[in-house]
Amino acid sequence: MEPAALEECDNTCNGSELEPESMALILPDRGTTDKMAEMFKALGDPTRVRLIYALSQQELCVHDLSAILDMGQSAVSHQLRYLRNLRIVKRRKEGKTVFYSLNDAHVEQIFLQTHEHIRHE
Repeated sequence: MEPAALEECDNTCNGSELEPESMALILPDRGTTDKMAEMFKALGDPTRVRLIYALSQQELCVHDLSAILDMGQSAVSHQLRYLRNLRIVKRRKEGKTVFYSLNDAHVEQIFLQTHEHIRHE
């Protein structure tokens, strides 16, 4: 049985030289693609993008982020919890104050590359 995409292909299209079966073997597994989609979904919210941008500049506490974004602390905390669950941001306690920063260089690079791409257009 042929894949649906090949069945609907234009009669003049002969496909590429790649074998669909071999390409399917190198695709990431479903769990990985689901996690990747969730990461991009997180970046699909303007508030979270502003939070990530602020944290790409320096480590900040909820109070600072609240002031920068002109949002309530509970709304900021909610977004930070979402980003923490996706391992986009991490937290560090110093006494009673919790500071947030980007989780690692990978997150920063994804964000900065996306920002650069937008500015390039």
